[in-house]
Amino acid sequence: MGSLEIETPNPTTTKLSESEKGITTTTDDDDISPIEQVRLTVTNTDDPTLPVWTFRMWFLGLLSCALLSFLNQFFAYRTEPLIITQITVQVATLPIGRLMAAILPTAQFRIPGFGSRLFSVNPGPFNIKEHVLISIFANAGSAFGSGSAYAVGIVTIIKAIYRRKISFLASWILIVTTQVLGYGWAGLLRKFVVEPAHMWWPNTLVQVSLFRALHEKDERRMSRAKFFLIALVCSFSWYAVPGYLFSTLTNISWICWIFSKSVTAQQIGSGMQGLGLGALTLDWSAVASFLFSPLICPFFAIANVFVGYVLMIYVALPIAYWGFDLYGSQKFPIFSSHLFTNQGQKYNISAIVNDKFEIDLVNYEEQGRIHLSMFFALTYGFGFATIASTLSHVALFYGREIYERYRASYHGKPDIHTRLMRKYKDIPSWWFYILLGGTLAVSLVLCIFLNDQVQMPWWGLLFASAIAFTFTLPISIITATTNQTPGLNIITEYVMGIIYPGRPIANVCFKTYGYMSMAQAVSFLNDFKLGHYMKIPPRSMFLVQFIGTMLAGTINLAVAWWLLTSITNICQDDLLPPDSPWTCPGDRVFFDASVIWGLVGPKRIFGTLGNYPAMNWFFLGGALGPVGVWLLHKAFPRQSWIPLINLPVLLGATAMMPPATPLNYNAWILVGTIFNFFVFRYRKQWWQRYNYILSAALDAGVAFMAVLLYFSVGMENKSLTWWGTNGEHCELASCPTAQGVVVDGCPVK
Repeated sequence: MGSLEIETPNPTTTKLSESEKGITTTTDDDDISPIEQVRLTVTNTDDPTLPVWTFRMWFLGLLSCALLSFLNQFFAYRTEPLIITQITVQVATLPIGRLMAAILPTAQFRIPGFGSRLFSVNPGPFNIKEHVLISIFANAGSAFGSGSAYAVGIVTIIKAIYRRKISFLASWILIVTTQVLGYGWAGLLRKFVVEPAHMWWPNTLVQVSLFRALHEKDERRMSRAKFFLIALVCSFSWYAVPGYLFSTLTNISWICWIFSKSVTAQQIGSGMQGLGLGALTLDWSAVASFLFSPLICPFFAIANVFVGYVLMIYVALPIAYWGFDLYGSQKFPIFSSHLFTNQGQKYNISAIVNDKFEIDLVNYEEQGRIHLSMFFALTYGFGFATIASTLSHVALFYGREIYERYRASYHGKPDIHTRLMRKYKDIPSWWFYILLGGTLAVSLVLCIFLNDQVQMPWWGLLFASAIAFTFTLPISIITATTNQTPGLNIITEYVMGIIYPGRPIANVCFKTYGYMSMAQAVSFLNDFKLGHYMKIPPRSMFLVQFIGTMLAGTINLAVAWWLLTSITNICQDDLLPPDSPWTCPGDRVFFDASVIWGLVGPKRIFGTLGNYPAMNWFFLGGALGPVGVWLLHKAFPRQSWIPLINLPVLLGATAMMPPATPLNYNAWILVGTIFNFFVFRYRKQWWQRYNYILSAALDAGVAFMAVLLYFSVGMENKSLTWWGTNGEHCELASCPTAQGVVVDGCPVK
């Protein structure tokens, strides 16, 4: 606390002039941001006397961080894994903070060792800077709102699917180090991608807008707080119906009900295991899972996702499956993330894992090559194309802009926001050096002394860190200028699969250190830019992010450990009852990736020893696609619609599938279009006032009722059994259509 005495002047002992406070609106061209969106959104004022290191901030920040970490990890194992986002915290903590400001005592006191400085648990009105720090605190443990620590997936697949052992200590070190590692080099890059005005981070402007809207005076009859409370109660009450009483409302696949004996009809109509034609939901958790709340996504992005989704699910997939039967795909379900044998049976992965947790080549040869469903194979192909197209698209359409902005940021004059932030003490570089060195040292201890549990050699850690560090600056610049964040997950697992095949846990650990540390670094820089715009003292930002990340990772692991050891057959969808929510869709995909890239290796899947080497051509197609669009734009510069063809968005529209299903996409696109097109266009005042509030209330209501249901009836296994709680009634959707393939529960042609 002592270091913050200089950062935030005490309002009881310091009197500043308006100019010293920074509460002046500048009109000089040198003082305004060169980015129009920033000029329209971010105020050019600051009041450094506002207290930020308050009891309210600590209490609500720690509480929010703990609650979100618990809820998001709890939901991560469910079939519809709702993610409680930062916006929910922004909305929910505002009335609580104001209530605390109204009822807490205002008496001041001295703390021994802090000289004559006075402290108070209630230093005045709840202010916007406290609010920003609380939101960052709550979101510190997840990269870009991903919900929970990525490395928890490694613990889950080891314990629940591979049925092997990993200690709590090794798990905790793995989770914490992968979350914190990127902070070290991110802090050293702040000078390049946070302070410069041309590095404007479009995503942060949404947060800035919401903070400013929430802190405006609100004197209408239906205040935002009142609306939030009403919507929360409604969401909380309704979720008892799809969450317990009538769970079939979560996935209404009515085509399956009509054609109860047709495999093809159910493949078309199933929202969970098919194309989801006409599939609907009355469950908010199905709407907002995987893709987050559609209410906070702009319509142009929804439209791009819709086009890409239609091209993938309703054009490419049916043609490949029914039209050409590519790779003998009719032997397998049309939509599945499972792995299969050549005879259409589910692949027995445990049979090809030896005692050393490596591939047993004898049993692998006996069982034969691994086969993927047509859907799963196409998702990898589209994933390859998305990575390549992102790089070429950004280079062609944004390359000059990024280069010019980078040069301007390096040589340009600091804007008003950077100069206002210089009122606060900066973070010493040695903080980041110590953090980076300490995290690397602990990670090396994990890889050397606990190698039997994580498999990854020490050189793998250094190699993954080098990849992440190399890509952090260019990807940060891309994100800061284009709002697109290319991922390193497929690249890292592909590289490690070639270099070090046969070891599934080594591969996912390498991917996590390489991909997640970069993602955490970019998320860290994104939050720093938000703090930059909101004039939050840098040292406060750093400490809140670090403490929040440590707390969140620890709670994520504790919740995961509790569920993995208390729920019978968790993540084993073949052994769970049909209405069980504990199917772990995200972890199932994580497990399949560990098999494809680690255990078996890309050479035996996408190489000469596998069935799908042609999928590598998607890399070339993705790289060349934007070139065609760019040449078309140059040939017809007056056609304004051509630059709107964003191939990375179109090709990556279904990046969340699997584990997301067509049901999730149908509902997300429909609800998003209603609110962000029709309501936004025809009821704009209502949208501006209540849209984000409604999103937060729906998330919070579902989350609290789901937890209540689990503790009240779930732990006691008290369930209802009737037609309305027996799944989506599309049992035949998972059947193959090829003749002669025998699968239990499926008709034989």
